[in-house]
Amino acid sequence: MQASDRPSFDRFRTPGKRGYLIGIGGVSMAPLAEVLQGEGLAISGSDISRSEKVIDLEARGMRVNIGHSAENITPDVDFIVRTAAVRDDNPEIQAAHMRGIPVFERTEAWGSLMKGYKNALCIAGTHGKTTTTSMCTHILMAAEQDPTVMIGGTLPLLQAGHRVGGGDTIIMESCEYYDSFLSFFPTIAVILDVEADHLDYFKDLDAVKRSFRKFAALVPEDGLVIVNADDENAMDTVAGLDRRVVTFGLSEGADVRAVNIVSGGSQTDFDVLKDGELFVQLHLNVPGVHNVKNALAAAAAAIALGVSPMAVKYGLAGFRGANRRFEFKGKFNGADVYDDYAHHPSELRALLDAVEPMGYKRTVVVFQPHTYSRTQALFDDFVEQLRRPDLTFLAEIYAAREQNTIGISSEDLARNIPNSLFFPTFEELEKALRFTVAPGDVVLTVGAGDVYRIGESLVAQSGR
Repeated sequence: MQASDRPSFDRFRTPGKRGYLIGIGGVSMAPLAEVLQGEGLAISGSDISRSEKVIDLEARGMRVNIGHSAENITPDVDFIVRTAAVRDDNPEIQAAHMRGIPVFERTEAWGSLMKGYKNALCIAGTHGKTTTTSMCTHILMAAEQDPTVMIGGTLPLLQAGHRVGGGDTIIMESCEYYDSFLSFFPTIAVILDVEADHLDYFKDLDAVKRSFRKFAALVPEDGLVIVNADDENAMDTVAGLDRRVVTFGLSEGADVRAVNIVSGGSQTDFDVLKDGELFVQLHLNVPGVHNVKNALAAAAAAIALGVSPMAVKYGLAGFRGANRRFEFKGKFNGADVYDDYAHHPSELRALLDAVEPMGYKRTVVVFQPHTYSRTQALFDDFVEQLRRPDLTFLAEIYAAREQNTIGISSEDLARNIPNSLFFPTFEELEKALRFTVAPGDVVLTVGAGDVYRIGESLVAQSGR
């Protein structure tokens, strides 16, 4: 059944309807399963392994098949929801097509669910989405708004990446890849920044900007678009848009602005002005100017939702980062070990800008590039940032969804970066680190793949 022939997902949100979620244990699929079950639907699904989340869903009465098989798609299934990682050659998808069962993307299902909330706060941007969505969650929890939340990473406050609440607000991390966020129905749309990324899907920066503009235009006439005044591309994206726009940033003309910024170690204090008047004084326990801007975006969203200054203050004071966002892993040989998800040159720049003033003797970066297409498209920008650390250890490129048809390797980066070394395997890289890291260093494992395992292994050895 082609997408154009499918009925709306809204039609299937009826008690008793039977839904089958492929990849049901995923970070956004598991909460989707919970919400749909809460509406009275009979939900089952499949995943590649019996993870903790799958076990939790089974405890809630959902049947979960481990592995994918056409036999799992029984005649009583009314609809299928799949993650972006599930392709058309998946046997369960093929079986659904053969039976004429409609197949929806998870973003379509979440978009339908959003319609049931008075406030749908959607956080978008090339960088900072997970952190800002997490900050908004802290604020709304401090305000006792009981939000439903979907984050692309684990938040210690929730001990998960999601929360199913009973309030009238949903907070949703909203990704531009494959135009996913265009299936959403935001009442408040936040645009943190706009850069050339995901160039395996988007043709160029202009194509990215067009996608973000369509996202902003999804906001109803009585809704709000919150945009980064300091980001030229973001401002271009909303120029002339027939929607109410509120800006945030460090720029003098920003509607929600930070002044009197004082940084020390991993902490930052600053005042938030709304239309030139003091709104609240904030204390952040995460470093970097980029996090000041993320906090401003969260504050602007909170203001739009009528949240009190004190809830913003105490919500953000309790935020100490999301999983894999400058996450302290422990110590090894007298060095601090942190992990960060940065996988774009701008994210690397923000990370290094935050770390360099912290007073470490040396900065040792362990970087694993993410996807061949991104490494090729942004090669010179990666080289520029990876020249900055005292030492750069390069792991091989994390393929993710791609095949290496380009013939590119992290070794190509190493040839252009002084004080860098390339290691074909994690084992070789970790061995070199053990002999290199000294007291007073900071070790940063960086990338969107599985490079975090190196830092975790180092820290585990330190505890022996």
